[in-house]
Amino acid sequence: MRFEELPIPRKVLEGIRAAGFTRCTPVQALVLPEALGGKDIAAQAQTGTGKTAAFLITVFSRMLASRSPGKGLSPRALIIAPTRELVVQIDAEAKLLGGPAGFRILPVFGGIDYLKQREEISKGVDVLIGTPGRLIDYLKQKVYSLRKTQFLVIDEADRMFDMGFISDLRFLLRRMSPYNQRQSMLFSATLSNRVLELCYEHMNNPERFTVASEKITVEQIEQEIYHVGSSEKFGVLLGILRREPDGRYLVFCNTKVAAERLVGLLNANGFAAAAITGDLPQKKRMAVLSEFKDGKLPILAATDVASRGLHIEGVTHVINYDLPQDTEDYVHRIGRTARAGAAGKAISLACEEYVRSLPDIEDYIRQKIPVVPLTDEMIVTGYRRAPRYAGHKGNLPRGKRYPEMRRGEGPLRTDSASGGYERSGSRRRKRP
Repeated sequence: MRFEELPIPRKVLEGIRAAGFTRCTPVQALVLPEALGGKDIAAQAQTGTGKTAAFLITVFSRMLASRSPGKGLSPRALIIAPTRELVVQIDAEAKLLGGPAGFRILPVFGGIDYLKQREEISKGVDVLIGTPGRLIDYLKQKVYSLRKTQFLVIDEADRMFDMGFISDLRFLLRRMSPYNQRQSMLFSATLSNRVLELCYEHMNNPERFTVASEKITVEQIEQEIYHVGSSEKFGVLLGILRREPDGRYLVFCNTKVAAERLVGLLNANGFAAAAITGDLPQKKRMAVLSEFKDGKLPILAATDVASRGLHIEGVTHVINYDLPQDTEDYVHRIGRTARAGAAGKAISLACEEYVRSLPDIEDYIRQKIPVVPLTDEMIVTGYRRAPRYAGHKGNLPRGKRYPEMRRGEGPLRTDSASGGYERSGSRRRKRP
């Protein structure tokens, strides 16, 4: 189905063309005819299949076709997402699709200028996109209201439960316009019973759509797994990177410490890499993601904070350096590649520490992951070790970078954006 076949206003069609879209994806072809008619929607689809564009096209088209509730503190549309990365991604796509229509779109989330965001909301917005915590903060201060909001979108609803946001979400929903006076849309990779309960409680008899192939994982993703010992993992990873040097790699670790340690090893062996973890300051996080998206940084190590909501064009490889312990996390991790119909490769390293989760993962995706036999030639040995204190967080201002640690100097830490190391203090401290 072409977008021109649907009742989409001309200005929104201009935004669709600017985004390079020509035909609807399966989820868009199912959802848009009903949503454009004003129906409430609860949709489940694989990650990377165009859910974001589906609800943005609906909201913009309906906003142009319906009358504004008048001046006031209420945004016409509220979009709630669980993570800052997802908010940024939705905002970027919204400004592309809704640019020709001239809507005022504002993202709000923690980690950036609090007062500036507050001031921008107070000026009035058409579309407010945010994480639950920051949205509630400004709502309690009466910076804005939800009493006249006409459109509600909840994205990655299942993740809201996983991250403990359900109470915050209900707080916002109870303060909105009545369910029969607004259009509500809920999108999620999975529609569990608890998500459906949320639909029935706060939505107006929503139309339910499920777009899922026989395989839960995207078919364009080529999956493979290596059975390795923990001591061999980095050597196997180096072998993969050297055999395919032109790829753009997203490497997942299960813990923050593992991600930082991996970045230190990669930097020490000549690979530009950085890490994003849960406690990384927002400005640093956005800078690292920007470099990765622009292709300036070929390798990004991440914890599961990055496994959902990131849409980065051109990720050729997702590598599970640590096999995830949650089965759904496997699907969401590898869904960062093969976006919007492109091909991609997902490689998992199953070591003795995490291999126990493999049977559950294969049961969940309803397929066996092909095993690649490991030979000695595929494992790089003799690589450089990272400085002993790489990744250690010091508390002194950033100063000179040192290529290696010398006896008597303070602990070093990785400067993940640049690949250098910094001295965190003048006195030796006991290693944590």
